[in-house]
Amino acid sequence: MSLSLELHHDAPPLDFQAEIPEGRITALVGPSGSGKTSILRTIAGLLRIRHARISLADEIWDNAPTHRLTRDRSIGLVSQNYGLFPHLSVQGNVEAALTHLPPSRRRERALSCLKLAHIAGLEKRRPHELSGGQRQRVALARAIAREPRVLLLDEPFSAVDRSTRKRLYVELRRIHQQLGATILLVTHDLDEAAQLASHLILINHGRLLQAGPTNEVLTRPTSEQAARLLDIPNIFEGLIVPGLQETTQLRWGPHTLNTAGEFPSTPDGRVKFAVLPQNILMVKEGKPWGRHLENPIPVTITEVIALGGEIVLWLNPEGLPKVNLQMRLPERALRRYPVTPGTRVTVCLRPTEVIPLAAPEEGLPEVAQS
Repeated sequence: MSLSLELHHDAPPLDFQAEIPEGRITALVGPSGSGKTSILRTIAGLLRIRHARISLADEIWDNAPTHRLTRDRSIGLVSQNYGLFPHLSVQGNVEAALTHLPPSRRRERALSCLKLAHIAGLEKRRPHELSGGQRQRVALARAIAREPRVLLLDEPFSAVDRSTRKRLYVELRRIHQQLGATILLVTHDLDEAAQLASHLILINHGRLLQAGPTNEVLTRPTSEQAARLLDIPNIFEGLIVPGLQETTQLRWGPHTLNTAGEFPSTPDGRVKFAVLPQNILMVKEGKPWGRHLENPIPVTITEVIALGGEIVLWLNPEGLPKVNLQMRLPERALRRYPVTPGTRVTVCLRPTEVIPLAAPEEGLPEVAQS
């Protein structure tokens, strides 16, 4: 009973197909202007586009000439600014979503939803008398009032401070456990997506880049554009070594890297690969080599930045004067390794951590690297 999407439009540009898993929180992540909100509004029936096929199990919401009105779709929507009616009380705002119920039952249902959203006791207040977190809870209570099968959240936490946002994350997870609804969360915050969503969809310019379990997408990007969207700094070019090796080898400057992934075929053998900063190993001086220490690279530390509980290092690999390799270590590693600028050390790029990247799709704008 997944939510199936096939969306095509010219302005805003959409060429998007995806399956939203049933009963899970899915995060839709992309840069500004990538079409996230347009996708959400199309699902809600608020935006008519050139071609839309939207179905929930055996229910067709959009498929020309069929177009279900918003009120006939089993959805709840929380917009970026919450969309509360300023002239209505908190209770009145939630009851506004319950026109399908007789008036005698609306109050009970509204109070039940406010309790579920942990905003009970403020029923008589108006929106301007509430904090940002309280307004968000009211909007969430209104969205779940009709017991929707799909809950659509458009950057619902962007207008609240960090501490309030953390509390609201807990509330959303609690509500999801109680309701079991399918939730599609639009966000630009990868940390937010990692904490809340079990499924992640990356988009750029209205097109799907990658989708799958959140941890898999975050740690194993499949294309250069996905890697840049995930803000992975270590994206490099190598040359496939021809031969009959069981595994693919890459020439990276003067270094030969053993790899464990499948690289795309290119006319000249040049391919892109990524390495996550936290997955680079530093070899302690004097430690004997072992099988687990593969792809050794001599480097010079050029910069060291303490950032919270970790250390960010910039490394210059030997024979690659224009390459900056970023590495991250826990702060406690300062007691084990010499990590001052100018120090020469050896790092290892394990074969499984050399991630093959597909070339950018033709006609798809590149994601800027921050």
